[in-house]
Amino acid sequence: QVQLEESGGGLVQAGGSLRLSCAASQSAARMNAGAWYRQEPGKQRERVATITGSGNTNYADSAKGRFTISKDNAQTTMYLQMDNLKPEDTAVYICNAEVYSNGWFRNYWGQGTQVTVSS
Repeated sequence: QVQLEESGGGLVQAGGSLRLSCAASQSAARMNAGAWYRQEPGKQRERVATITGSGNTNYADSAKGRFTISKDNAQTTMYLQMDNLKPEDTAVYICNAEVYSNGWFRNYWGQGTQVTVSS
């Protein structure tokens, strides 16, 4: 079984930046399509950004122009670069990816990382 390990969350002031990482636990695993979601307690989960296997990206209106989703060249790690952060970006961020491993494509979820933006 592949695990997606998230890192990079933390506390920043409004206007600052963070770079979130989502890494496959197996070196032989390869990511295809992926996405980042976020969720605040008591609120509906929101899809923030998506990336296709060929590298095409799409973003929620709230993130467009400020966030960038990408994968590394080895396709073992997915990133979310977040610039010009706002207090309303505060949430748990969760990665989701289609991963090829041991002859199969399967969908995996990370366990989430907390992002807090202070004013």
